Amino acid sequence: MRSNKYLFILLLLLSLVLATCTKTPPKPTTEVSQDTSPLTIWWTQGHYAEETETIKQVVAQWEKKSGIEAELTIYTEDDILKQTQSALEAGNPPDILFDHRADSTVSPRWAWEGKLADVSDVIEPVKELYTSSAIASVYLYNNIAKKRAYYAVPLKQHSLHIHYWRDILAEIGLSEKDIPKTWDAFWEFWQQAQDTLRQQGQKNIYGIGLTMSAEGTNDTFFQFEQALEAYDVQLLDDKGRLLLDDPKVRQGLITTLNWYTNFYKEGYVPPGAVDWVGADNNVNFLNRVTLMTLNTTLSIPASQRKEEEIYRNQMGTIPFPDEPDGENPKYLVAVKHLLIFASSKHQEAAKDFLSYLVQPENLSSHVKGSVGRWFPVMPSLWEDSFWKDKADSHVWVAGQQFSEGSTRPLYQVLNPAYTQVKLENIWGQAIERVVVDDLSPEKAIDEAIERIKEIFAEWNSGNF
Repeated sequence: MRSNKYLFILLLLLSLVLATCTKTPPKPTTEVSQDTSPLTIWWTQGHYAEETETIKQVVAQWEKKSGIEAELTIYTEDDILKQTQSALEAGNPPDILFDHRADSTVSPRWAWEGKLADVSDVIEPVKELYTSSAIASVYLYNNIAKKRAYYAVPLKQHSLHIHYWRDILAEIGLSEKDIPKTWDAFWEFWQQAQDTLRQQGQKNIYGIGLTMSAEGTNDTFFQFEQALEAYDVQLLDDKGRLLLDDPKVRQGLITTLNWYTNFYKEGYVPPGAVDWVGADNNVNFLNRVTLMTLNTTLSIPASQRKEEEIYRNQMGTIPFPDEPDGENPKYLVAVKHLLIFASSKHQEAAKDFLSYLVQPENLSSHVKGSVGRWFPVMPSLWEDSFWKDKADSHVWVAGQQFSEGSTRPLYQVLNPAYTQVKLENIWGQAIERVVVDDLSPEKAIDEAIERIKEIFAEWNSGNF
C-alpha cells in the first residue's frame, strides 16, 4: 500500500517536469520591426546637366553593388536648405545631404550642436588621398561630445578667380604679358587701363569689378577675406580663438579696408557695385561694364562655353599677383562636402554609399561633370587630361591655383561662430559704412570688431 503511494507521487512529479520542458515559450509582448525604407539622399541641383546625371549614375551603380535601395531627391539651391531645416525640426532629416552652401553657413553649426554623424570611419581609409585643406575643412567641433572629429566628407572645392577682357585690353595696345605679377603694380595696371579707355572716349567701362555690397554676401565676403589673407591679417588662432584685441590685427583690418574701398572712392569701380547682389558682378562683367572682376567659381567663363570666340579668345583668366610682402599668393578654398545626420535611420548604409562615392574613379566623373565650376579635392585627380588642357586657359589657370598653389580653408572650420560673421556679412557692412556713409576705415573696423566679439560671446562666451 505504502509502495503504491510512493509510486503515485513519483509519477506525478515526472509529469510536472515533462510539462515544464515541453511548454511553449510565451510570445514577446512587442514585435521588433525592421525599417525597410530606402536610403534618402538630398542633393542640390547642378548648374549643368552633367553634374546631376553623374550623381544619378553613381547612386544607381551603388544600388546594384550593395543591393540597397536609395531614393535620390534633387532640390534647387533655394529650396534645399529650407527643406532640410524643416525636416530636422520634424525629426525626420534625409540620411545624406549635399548642399553646396552648407560648408560656410550651417555645417559647422550643426556639428557644434551634435546634429551630424561622426564619419571618421569613412574618412580614415582615404584620408591620404585628400589635400590638407580638404581634410581640415571637415574636422569640426562637436560641443555635445566635447571633441573634434570628421563630421563631413569632402567632395569638391572652389576658390576666387580673376577674369578679364583680352579684346578690350588689345584696343589700348595691351595684352596678358603686360599684366604685372607684383601686388601694387597689378592693381595699378587696371586703374591705368581705365584711364586710357577714358582718354579714348570709353566712358562706361570700369577697370575693377570688386563687389561693395553688404547684400552680395558671398562675393563681397570672399573677396575681402582673400584681401585679408594677402595682407597677412590673421583673425583666429589655430584653436578658433579671436585675435582682434591685437593692435596689429586691428591695423591690418584698417589697412585692408582702406585699400579695398579706395578703388570705389577713386572711381575705378562701377557706382552700382554698392547694390550688387547674387550674380550682379557676373552680369556687369559679361555686359562689359568692368574690364576685370573676381568671382568665387568659374561660372563667368563657363556661361560662355558655347560661344567659342568669347570663351577661347576674348575672355581670359589669370592667377592672383604676389602678396604685398612678395610672397606667393595663398588661396582661400571653400570645400563642398557631404553630411550624414546623427538622427539618420540608415547610418551604416549612408556611410557605405559615401565610401563608394569618394573612390577616385567615381569622384572624378562627378567633379568633371561641373565642367570647371568645381575642382578636385584629391591631388591624383589632377592627372586627368580635362584639368591639364592648356587650350582651355580658364580651367587650366584656375586649376593651377589649387594643384600648384598654397591654400587654406575658411575660418568657419575653426569656430562655428564665424558662420554668423559671414551670414551678417560683417565685411560688407564695413565697406558700405566707408563708401556709402563716408565713415573712416578706422571707425568702420571698430564697429566690425565690436560686432564680431558680440557674436563670439553669444556662441561660447569666449571659451572654445
